[in-house]
Amino acid sequence: MTTRPSLLRGALLASLVLLGVKAWAASNAQAAPAELQTIPALDLPRYLGTWYEIAKFPNRFQRKCTGFTTATYLALPDGRVQVENRCRLADGSTDVATGVARQIGDAASPRLKVRFAPAILSFIPIVWGNYWVIDLDPDYALAAVSEPGREYLWILARTPTVEKAAYDALVARLARQGLDVRKLERTPQQ
Repeated sequence: MTTRPSLLRGALLASLVLLGVKAWAASNAQAAPAELQTIPALDLPRYLGTWYEIAKFPNRFQRKCTGFTTATYLALPDGRVQVENRCRLADGSTDVATGVARQIGDAASPRLKVRFAPAILSFIPIVWGNYWVIDLDPDYALAAVSEPGREYLWILARTPTVEKAAYDALVARLARQGLDVRKLERTPQQ
């Protein structure tokens, strides 16, 4: 037969265990990072042209690239942008991926959607990836591109190399945006 003091002790013990588990979970939970911020506005005609990949987060679709990676953006008559990504492969040949991008929002929006899948699949939302310009110097010479989940990141420049001070300052700004800059891999451009 159970007495009331035994029930109280059991309830108290269960409550203490539950409080302990909640406290442990709260202390180990990381605060979700704030929403990724883009630049205020993008002058798309100034952004067009060739950019050199200076660094990136490793990703599955560039796994075979060994360096000399570029992205070239060209205006299309319908207002979209042709995207041509090139990289050198281990055998010395060049891999080329051609896609299309469209701005989301007004003509100054730094948020774009990019598609490399065949045009026939363009009605499927999942084939469009986010391309957000999150950092850009006033001269349109050094940029950072990511997406809301912070899974992808590219540092791009108009030249194959970037001064260390400019690169380090950009990386510091990206870290303040909640990007794990420890994952950055420099891209050989020689």
